[in-house]
Amino acid sequence: MYGATYFTTLAVFLLADMLWLGAMSGRFYRPILGDIALTSVSLAPAMAFYILYPLGLVIFAILPALKSGNIIMTLFYGALFGFFTYATYDLTNQATLRNWTLQLTLIDVAWGTVLAAAAATAGYSIAGKFGP
Repeated sequence: MYGATYFTTLAVFLLADMLWLGAMSGRFYRPILGDIALTSVSLAPAMAFYILYPLGLVIFAILPALKSGNIIMTLFYGALFGFFTYATYDLTNQATLRNWTLQLTLIDVAWGTVLAAAAATAGYSIAGKFGP
């Protein structure tokens, strides 16, 4: 079922990212970003991101891997999706924001790569058990 695949991907992505941001926001992101960081999250764009990103993982990582029946393909395509999307965001910010550092780019891109690979693999695992 596509719904179970999507919601599993969403749940893993959201939970892991909330844990990461909860642990790293105060000790890593805020000290670097300083006055350009909001004091609280703007919910509408955050919700849009968390709804759309797992959908991208389903379309570009999970569904192609289901056709081949290869979970390693999901891990690989999920990692690539995470790498390219997070790199686009981080490199654009590094090019345009004075506070954005190379260290922030490297750590955030690495996190996005791991996060997307893990969420896509979880979604694939559910799809494999219950059908896409």
